[in-house]
Amino acid sequence: MSITPSGKPAKAQAQECAEEILRAAASWAKEAPAELTPAIRAVCIRLAEMVADQRHYLTPLPEPQESERGEMLEMLADGLRSKPITDGIEQDLQQLADLELRATGSWAIVPTAQAEWITTAIQFLDGRASQLPDGERPDPYWADDVVAGIIVSVRAVIGVDELQARYATPPSANQVPEES
Repeated sequence: MSITPSGKPAKAQAQECAEEILRAAASWAKEAPAELTPAIRAVCIRLAEMVADQRHYLTPLPEPQESERGEMLEMLADGLRSKPITDGIEQDLQQLADLELRATGSWAIVPTAQAEWITTAIQFLDGRASQLPDGERPDPYWADDVVAGIIVSVRAVIGVDELQARYATPPSANQVPEES
């Protein structure tokens, strides 16, 4: 197992990131009605999984840091799909998938795909809130605030610089094709 730049094994660092992501989800759910906690957790976990899966589109680091980062992010994405993390929110995750929330690698570099994901996540949370009795519903823009906060939190936990991830030349564009 490789050691990441932090000096920790990639698996330990991925586990720490997953725990921080769960804490971020719990923090964002604090002010919402308890019935919305699973939906908020599902959005947070799904976003974190997508950000970790975009590892192939991040600006490359020098070796061996690039391999270490890739290994840690792969372990993180896999861990976020694991039963201990998804337990109790499987239905919420399935509903997100049914809304075609599952993005491809283009999510990392195509702003319209990111905007579509944000809109879908907001609609998902708003839909859940609309099922609550009138007096228990959060304010009209709560889902926008929660999704924006989750995006910032997840990117900070994983260590993705949004401007660099969005505007840097993708690694594949820097490669010269091999001649046959």
